[in-house]
Amino acid sequence: MNILKIIPAFTDERGSISDLIFNQEVNAVTIITFTKGAIRANHFHKRTVQWNYIISGEVLIVTQLPGLNRVENILKKGEFLMTQENERHALQALTEAEVLVITKGPRAGIEYENDTFRLDVPLIAEKR
Repeated sequence: MNILKIIPAFTDERGSISDLIFNQEVNAVTIITFTKGAIRANHFHKRTVQWNYIISGEVLIVTQLPGLNRVENILKKGEFLMTQENERHALQALTEAEVLVITKGPRAGIEYENDTFRLDVPLIAEKR
């Protein structure tokens, strides 16, 4: 998991232009909406890199690379995080939220399940 700092490529009196990703092949751009408390993912992708940009709200993102400790981050609007191949990840909305997910690899559209591997033990568990 890498939290990426977004630096404007151009700024003037009208505002700024920021490149989220450059010099990368992208296979899908997806918007995911969350109701408060909703949990998504609890899986990993063997051949897909995923970038998560918070459009609105606050989201807890928990990640874990094989053999390492789990890492928790709370991301807010305008923050950006990348998960690597084989990096377990789960997201929970702390508020209503929208997340822009950009992927490089086969985790897209009808190919989604071909590179999505569910966790036996979730990183974020549903409260019962």
